[in-house]
Amino acid sequence: MRKLALHWKILIGMLLGLVFGFIMLQVGGKEFTEDWIKPIGSIFVKLLKLIAIPLILASLIKGISDLKDISKFKNIGLKTIGIYIITTVIAISIGLTLVNIMQPGDGVSEETIAKLTETYSENSSVKAKIEEASKQMGTGPLQFLEDMVPDNAFNALSNNKLMLQVIFFSIFLGISMLLIGEKRAKPMKKLFDSLNDIVLKMVDLIMLTAPVAVFALLANVVVSSDDPDILYALLKYAGVVVLGLVLMIVFYCVLVATFTKKNPFWFLKEMSPAQLLAFSTSSSAATLPVTMERVEEHIGVDKEVSSFVLPVGATINMDGTSLYQAVAAVFIFQALGLDLTFGDQITIVLTALLASIGSAAVPGAGMVMLVIVLESVGLPPELLPIGLALIFAVDRPLDMCRTVVNVTGDATVSMIVAKSVGKLGEPKVKNWDDNYDEVK
Repeated sequence: MRKLALHWKILIGMLLGLVFGFIMLQVGGKEFTEDWIKPIGSIFVKLLKLIAIPLILASLIKGISDLKDISKFKNIGLKTIGIYIITTVIAISIGLTLVNIMQPGDGVSEETIAKLTETYSENSSVKAKIEEASKQMGTGPLQFLEDMVPDNAFNALSNNKLMLQVIFFSIFLGISMLLIGEKRAKPMKKLFDSLNDIVLKMVDLIMLTAPVAVFALLANVVVSSDDPDILYALLKYAGVVVLGLVLMIVFYCVLVATFTKKNPFWFLKEMSPAQLLAFSTSSSAATLPVTMERVEEHIGVDKEVSSFVLPVGATINMDGTSLYQAVAAVFIFQALGLDLTFGDQITIVLTALLASIGSAAVPGAGMVMLVIVLESVGLPPELLPIGLALIFAVDRPLDMCRTVVNVTGDATVSMIVAKSVGKLGEPKVKNWDDNYDEVK
């Protein structure tokens, strides 16, 4: 079993989880699964989130302090933000093109709309998403910049939702270390270099449990699934979203082959453990430690690049989520018999792009972003709960799929940026027991 590649172990765990979940669903084992199986997956996700902030802190500070030349950081930063914006606009455009061509909303019957509205419009989760979106829309145009700057570093480091603040503090500290000179910064640099090695070893240890964890996560997703009849009615809409996400993966492969001259199939193979975890957890933030480990050790991106590009990407680059919002917004208007002008669809592009920057990298954040997009194109407030109810039943499985695209996009951009600054080298794979002989 040890010789079996990690991605195959995780894939087997996922398949067994799906089968087990369906069996439990048939025999009425939902309560057993939630009580005895779900906690295993929850502990795994908590462990990944536990090390996410220490990893960002250590990696960013180490990467910046290794630069020697602060102008390199400016170069990396501008390229990263620019490419992220371009890929997000392309993702939204693909979504709009597909939903306008295939028009999945035209096939939804009035009976289905009534059933979905009755089932979900008063759902507490739907209401919470609308309230959260209202709070975000009530802020000023520069609120996201203000939110990036922490007033208490320790408070930022203690909250996974404040990822941008952690990134800001890490960059600020790393640049300050550069400016005081190598000799004065040496003790602090040694501390963060050591912390970085320790956290990466923690990633290796946590990943030993990944196959069992994804089994638990997928089993719980299946037993928690909604009415199969409703899911079937939304199959065309879900199919359009998935098709768009697949096209984004193809687009990433083209970028990898064109700009890095690497085999895209090799890229997908090396990234598959992170992609499978992204699918299982529905969280870019939880997957971040694994994404960084795969990109640095298995693809060969230098830490100077990955330590900035990937944490920033997990926070502001949501290509899959933005594509989904474009499809979902137009689908809702189609299903409700409302018209969208060309100008409205341009508004969707701009709003989805801006909303993705300030959205959290956690499950369900896409729904909050969608509320903002829908209100920007004039969906009447009384129809907003109905619109969300139309897509709520399939939001979780689609969230799993779009998180895969988000993570793949982050890795693609890190490769492109690394290649452009001469920091894409040969992979140097490390195993959890590399130093075991020293401590036996």
